[in-house]
Amino acid sequence: MRYIAILILFLASCAAPKKCCSQIKKAFKFSTFYVAANGGTSLSDEDIYSVDGSTLVYDTIFTPYDYSLTMGIRRIKRFGYEGSTPFKDGTETSFSDAASVGRSPFEYLFEVDYKRQEGIEYFDQTHFLRYVKDNWLAKAEYIKDGFADIEYFESSQRLRVGKGKLSFNLGAVQRLAEPYGYDPLEEWSFDNNRIHYTCLAIEEGYSVDVYESEYRNPDGEIVATSSEVWNQVVMPSILKDFVEDKRKELQNQWQHSVVVGFDFYHYKKNFWLHSWGNLMPYHYDNGNEFSYHNFNDGEQWYDYSGGLIFGYKLNKNLGCFVEGKYNKYWNKEWYDFKCGINYVIF
Repeated sequence: MRYIAILILFLASCAAPKKCCSQIKKAFKFSTFYVAANGGTSLSDEDIYSVDGSTLVYDTIFTPYDYSLTMGIRRIKRFGYEGSTPFKDGTETSFSDAASVGRSPFEYLFEVDYKRQEGIEYFDQTHFLRYVKDNWLAKAEYIKDGFADIEYFESSQRLRVGKGKLSFNLGAVQRLAEPYGYDPLEEWSFDNNRIHYTCLAIEEGYSVDVYESEYRNPDGEIVATSSEVWNQVVMPSILKDFVEDKRKELQNQWQHSVVVGFDFYHYKKNFWLHSWGNLMPYHYDNGNEFSYHNFNDGEQWYDYSGGLIFGYKLNKNLGCFVEGKYNKYWNKEWYDFKCGINYVIF
């Protein structure tokens, strides 16, 4: 019903059907819709050996192949240093997508990626809308990266100063994410960082019979017959499941911050430099129990992100490049980079 209501409001806002169709066509003009599947070999199989009495026992750990199923639609004007490709296969990574300012006033990207990497399945998503004018800009994005273990929604509204190659911006950011910094195991910890792990396991439904050396799961099945297996194999799995369950129980938290940033773009055929940065030095404390302020001793902190794309052709044969982006939110870091030298042999 919510989506139907939004659709009705959207249609009602159009003065006339023809004008509405014209606006829709304009929004999708030059956009690309793509669906792609990719796959390949993952980690090689690993042989595991053990000795049972005088008998040699071995087993093989199999890692299934990697794959990705990608679907998306994008309308992003290429920068001068970006080459064109005949097809979008879902594996493209353009660091410039993270920039605050693009080359077209209105740009967007909506992409979902269901993949398996090193035997672990992820459902990643990258969506954003970006609108840039001479004196202001607005951007809304949703990021979910399972491999980096980060998920959040972010919107920002900023005033913009400067034209041409260099511009600065200042404004507000609203972010919605799980309460990063919260540690579910803290209440089970001693002052020396030791954990009441057995008490935690019993509360989760496990039973421990030390005299019979029987350790049972909530279904009554024996999962260990020695303290060594219980401590080194079973307990790590219990703690992991406990932390994941507690994190899922909590609601996402809003974080309102002040942001200041810059964007620089210069391009020539033999030299280009594109860089951007965003700094959030102040965050509003709403007094919520799971506010990140509580996990940072009530102090302010710096969240920031940035990117750099550099290329230089020394002559017709030799060139070098450096590209990358970096993010640090709530003391969580994730980044990508690449660099290299190209030499063309005639």
